[in-house]
Amino acid sequence: MRNSLLKIAGFVLAAACVLSLPALASAQGRGHGGGGGGGGGRGVGGPPAGSGVDRGLGTASDRSNGRSDGGLGTASDRSRGRSDAGLDRARTNEHNADRELRDHPDLANSLHTTANDLRVGYQAALATNPNLRFGQYVAATRLADNLGTAHPDITRDAILAGLASGKSIGQTLQSLGLSSQAAKDAQRQADRETKASRSHKNHS
Repeated sequence: MRNSLLKIAGFVLAAACVLSLPALASAQGRGHGGGGGGGGGRGVGGPPAGSGVDRGLGTASDRSNGRSDGGLGTASDRSRGRSDAGLDRARTNEHNADRELRDHPDLANSLHTTANDLRVGYQAALATNPNLRFGQYVAATRLADNLGTAHPDITRDAILAGLASGKSIGQTLQSLGLSSQAAKDAQRQADRETKASRSHKNHS
């Protein structure tokens, strides 16, 4: 009798264990797999799928007004030429400046500076206005040097800002306080001085 009761108790325990296995497996599945599904496929502590750089490239053009990789197709217009096309123009202008400084060593001396300082300043100006010609930069430097004492508002940076906005040098000088005739006279004087500095050409 006692053996029979033990057999029955063992059978009941075995059945209970078998019935509990599916529930246990389901719970373990929710514990290990549910977190991945609810997290959208992300790793521990990682960003959601589709976020970060990859997702940002898709909409960065709109968010940054074209100043991103997604906006490269129209970045030249949206960034006022500071894109691949603008960089090409800047490189061409920089190359021309190097040749000008090499061929006319007195040019920098006439501006009370060195060829290297003039080159570095022009490169910095090209970053803002890739269309700026070296002759315009030289003229802005000379005009500021000639006029700055009597007209403190006339600085090289102020003239360069006017050129970057689409104004001519004459228009910029007038906006800085010169009359139309005074602006013309100042430009003529600057042109004469620049031509004189180019009279000695390096033939080496």
